[in-house]
Amino acid sequence: MHIISATFVESIDVRQAPGPSTRIDLSGVMFSVAAPSPPPVTLAPHLVVLVRCRPAEPGFAALEVIFRDEAGEQVAKSVMPFQVEPGKFGYRLVKGELTYESYGTIEAHCSIDGGPVTVVPLTLLPPAG
Repeated sequence: MHIISATFVESIDVRQAPGPSTRIDLSGVMFSVAAPSPPPVTLAPHLVVLVRCRPAEPGFAALEVIFRDEAGEQVAKSVMPFQVEPGKFGYRLVKGELTYESYGTIEAHCSIDGGPVTVVPLTLLPPAG
């Protein structure tokens, strides 16, 4: 099983399409966000991780997401077991509670069963306006 994509989003919607086939609609894909107030500030963004399970794979795994600040320090962590039918695709929604002590970037380091890591940044910008 492996990660094909990971990104922070405002919302996700799953719908059926002819085939039968499934569509995953992501909206508000983001790599930065304006702070609601000056730091420190805590945000709870949604991280969507899309996964593929090859036909010969068992379909059971654990998704680990470690959130790290710019110094490489862990600021949050999520570990969740999940199942994807062999030969299919699936997704997991990870909601981390991230505290930014200053403006800057926190990275989500995503891996399945300790495999390759996919890194997704989310940068906190000064308040808009």
